[in-house]
Amino acid sequence: MASGLSIAVVGATGAAGQTTLRILEERKFPVCELRAFASERSVGKTVTFRGEPVTIRAIEPAAFRGVDIAFCSAGSAQSKEYEPMIVKAGATVIDKSNAFRMDPDVPLLVPEINAHAARRHHGILACPNCTTIVTVMPLKPLHDAGRLTRVIATSFQAVSGAGVHGIAELREQTLAWARGEAMVARHFPHQIAFNLVPAIDRFGPDGYTAEEMKLVNETRKILEAPGLPVAPTTVRVPVFTSHSISVTAETEVKITAGRARDLFARFPGLKLWDDPAQHRYPMPIAVEGQDDCFVGRIREDLSSPNGLSFWVVGDQLRKGAATNAVQIAELLLKS
Repeated sequence: MASGLSIAVVGATGAAGQTTLRILEERKFPVCELRAFASERSVGKTVTFRGEPVTIRAIEPAAFRGVDIAFCSAGSAQSKEYEPMIVKAGATVIDKSNAFRMDPDVPLLVPEINAHAARRHHGILACPNCTTIVTVMPLKPLHDAGRLTRVIATSFQAVSGAGVHGIAELREQTLAWARGEAMVARHFPHQIAFNLVPAIDRFGPDGYTAEEMKLVNETRKILEAPGLPVAPTTVRVPVFTSHSISVTAETEVKITAGRARDLFARFPGLKLWDDPAQHRYPMPIAVEGQDDCFVGRIREDLSSPNGLSFWVVGDQLRKGAATNAVQIAELLLKS
C-alpha cells in the first residue's frame, strides 16, 4: 500500500462498507494501512482492498490505536457505543449512522454544501441520511439564489438503502415470481417486488416515519435554515440501487426553470439531464455507479408563483454514503 494514513472501516462487510473500500481505491485516498471491522460473526473473514485480503478484526479499544480516520457504517446503537471509544483511541470518526447527526456539537456534512462546518468538529463528523444528501444537492443552489421558503419532497428509495438483506429480498422475490412460486416478505413489511411500500422506518404519533423526519431535520441543519418548512413522504420501491426524489421548492425570489437549469449545471456534484423531448431525464438505472446527482424534469410549479418542481436521482451507496464520507475525509486532509 502507498504511504499515507492508517484508516479503519467499521462495517466493512456491509453494502456501505464495501462501497467505502471501493471509493477509497477509486479516489486514490492516501492509505498506508487499512484495518477492517465488522460484527463478531465476521471476525477472521477477509475483505479485499487494492487486491489484497484484509482480515476482519474484533472491535476493541486497542485495535484502533494509531488509526487516523475511521469510517463507521454500523447501526446507531453500535455507533453510540463504539465511536466515543474510537475517538478516545486517537482517531477521527466519520459516521454514516443516525447516531450523532442532530447533535449540535457534531457537524452534518455534504462537502459541496457546507464544508466550512468541518472546522468545528470534536472528533466525530456525521454523514446525512442518503435521501437527504440527494435532496439537498439541488436545493442548495436554489437556496443561495432565492432563499427557500418551503420544500415538498417525495422519495422513491432503492432496496439497497436497507442493506444487503434488502437487495437479497428483491432478488429472491423476483426469482420466485419468475418460477411461479409464492413471494415471501422477510425483511420488508410487505412484498417489495412489483410493489411500492410507503413506509420506511417506524411511524411516529403524528403519522410521519423516522425516515421522513430525518429528511426534515437534516435538511434544515445542512442548509442552516432551522425554520424551513419541509413536507416529506418516503417510499420504498423495487429498484436495486439509486434513490429518486420528486421535489417542489418555493423561494422568496422567483427562479424560472431556465434560471434553475443554469444554477444546477454550474453546481459542483450536480449534473443536468433535462431534455424530456428526447426522453432524457435521470433514472436509477442510468445513475447507478455515478458519484454526481442528476437532476431533470425541471418546470415551474403550476400551483405556486414562486414554486419550482424537479426530479433528482443519486446513487445512495456512493454519493448517498461512501463517496460523501470519503469527501469528508479529503476535507480533513486539506485542513
